[in-house]
Formats: sequence, C-alpha cells, structure tokens
Amino acid sequence: MSSPDPQVRAARNPSSPPASPSPAVRGPVVAVTGAATGIGGLLTERLAASEEIRQVVAIDERRGECAEAQWHILDVRDPAIAEKLRGADVVVHLALDLDLGSDTAARTAYNVRGTQTVLTAAAAAGVHRVVLCTSAMVYGALPDNELPLSEDAELRATAEATGVADLLEIERLARRAPRAHPGLNVTVVRPALLVGGTDTALTRYFESPRLLVVADSRPAWQFCHVDDLCTALEYAVLEKVDGELAVGCDGWLEQEEVEELSGIRRMELPSAVALGAAARLHRIGLTPSPAGDLAYTMYPWVVSGSRLHSAGWRPRWTNEEVLAELLEEVSGRHTVAGRRLGRKDATAAGAAGATVALLGAAAVVRRARKARRRI
Repeated sequence: MSSPDPQVRAARNPSSPPASPSPAVRGPVVAVTGAATGIGGLLTERLAASEEIRQVVAIDERRGECAEAQWHILDVRDPAIAEKLRGADVVVHLALDLDLGSDTAARTAYNVRGTQTVLTAAAAAGVHRVVLCTSAMVYGALPDNELPLSEDAELRATAEATGVADLLEIERLARRAPRAHPGLNVTVVRPALLVGGTDTALTRYFESPRLLVVADSRPAWQFCHVDDLCTALEYAVLEKVDGELAVGCDGWLEQEEVEELSGIRRMELPSAVALGAAARLHRIGLTPSPAGDLAYTMYPWVVSGSRLHSAGWRPRWTNEEVLAELLEEVSGRHTVAGRRLGRKDATAAGAAGATVALLGAAAVVRRARKARRRI
C-alpha cells in the first residue's frame, strides 16, 4: 500500500510538521553556442553535470552527445536564435571558426557576424551576461612585452596572424555591447596557447622536425589546457569573476627548456630570412600560416591571470604537463612551416631538409615569376 499524501497525513495528525519540498536548483540557465564539439562540447558536458547550473541550452548546427542539455539546431548567424535564448541567464559564445584551412573571408564573416548576432539576440532575449572567448594573442607578441602581462595591458596585436583580426573585432564588439545594450554584461576570456584536441599554427610548431628559432628573438612559452579553460569559463558563468580574464598555466617556459623537455633540436634562421620566406610561402599557397604567426614564436605574450586567481581559480595543469600532452598528441605528424607532410614526404626530406625544400620552392616560384615578366 502506498503512503498517504503528505497533506492528508498532516490533516490526520495536526501536530506533525509539514513535509519539506524537494530542494530546487536555483542556479542560472546557461546557453552554449558551438556546443556539439571542441571546447563547447566539453563545457556543455561540464555545466550539465554541475549542481550549480539549473539548465543548459545547447546551440549548434548539429546535435552533440550531451543528453542532459536542451538542444537547438541552427546557425548562430540566424536571428531566430533570439527566441532560443529566451529564458537564459547567461550565454557562452563558443561558435567560432579558427580552422587553418578555412577561407579567410568566409571565416571572418562567420566569426564576426555570429558574435554580432549572439550579442544582439542575447540583449533582446533579456540575457544579462554573455561570455566570449578570444585568445591572449590579442595582446600581441612583442619584444617589449612585460612578463607576465596584466589583463589591463593594451591590446597591441596586429591583424597579420591567423584569426587574430577576427578576435580583435570580437573584442571591439564586446567593449561596445554594454553601451549599445544597457544591462548586458560582457565577459571576455583570453586563453594562452590552447592545447587539448586543438590544431593551430602554434600547436603545429611542435610537429616540425626542428623547432624554428629566429635569431635574436626572445620566446616565452605559456600553455592553457582546455580543461583549465572550461573551469575558467565556469567561473565566469557563475559570476565569480567578470571583466577581461586571461587564463593559462602559471609561469612560462624559456625556449631552451622547451627544447630540453621536447627533445627536439632547434634550427636557427636570421629574422629577414625566416619572415621573408614565411610570407612568400603563404602568398603562393604552400603553407596555411601567414608570416604574422611567427611573431608568437619569437616574442613573449605570457599572461598573469590575476583576476581569476583573486577569485580563487587555479590551473590544474603546469606548462610542463601541457607540453608533454601536446607532444603526445602530435606524435607521428610531420609539419614544416605550418604545412602538414605525409610520412613519406617527411622521411625523404630529412630533419631540416623539408624546410630547405620549402624555402627553395619559394625561391624557384619567385624566379619563375620574374622570368614570366621578362617575356
């Protein structure tokens, strides 16, 4: 026989205390864009499992694996997203295209228009906080950078590196949004060199048979594991910290430490040769990385992460541990000047020969163009 209803039981015995209702989760409703894969997928799973989150609304162009989330399948540039965001307290916008193989114009159109649409839609839907994710690359890699940079340091990056122009525009939209939409709070999270299932010009640096070092440069390597980025984003979602947030491992590694830990020897080139060759190779389509990417392997762009630290956040990973994971991830891949080579190509080219071959190819193409102009 089933137990009597609590109200019936109370009526029978007035002295009995009323039954306590089940505790309700009072945390925020969080919408995540780009929720099916990558960082978005990891964050969606993490938030869905959190007792501090009431509900997760997942938005992507295809359904992901998180069964606990409420899914909406659409492009973030679609104005209909405003209706999907209604009822959300926080939006984490992670639907960005930073693929090295993407057409530059199409990538910019997606990244900038998508961010504009999400910010406008969030304001229209009554969302009070949007969390954007760019990169510490927006500070720029410059020889006079402080070690480490504070969150308030000037954004001195140029548009010459892969995707950085898009990130700078997203930063501009983030600054403008609270003025355009009073009541909308925008938090920007800027991770250091991101590792953990990522493929960027900087992670490909460690796929090379030799680590290219530009003469008279001063590299300083700081990594950010995707797990640490997700916990930092969660801090922003729960309003434990806001504003512009830099996130990465504590401290940094000098180039000599990276070479010792990786076991990969260096190949040093004069600045004019390295930058000139990189520009030519990219211009003729032999490599996906523009010359601007080289600056981030030449000069420091290490961040302090002081705001997150003040809020109680700490990275779980060290630079040494993240570098070890990165080396394990890229094991068996062969990349020279940002261009992936097949195993046979890399073996035939030899350790430094592939770089020489690519430099030579650029010179050959240049000579051929000059010859055509003389005809």
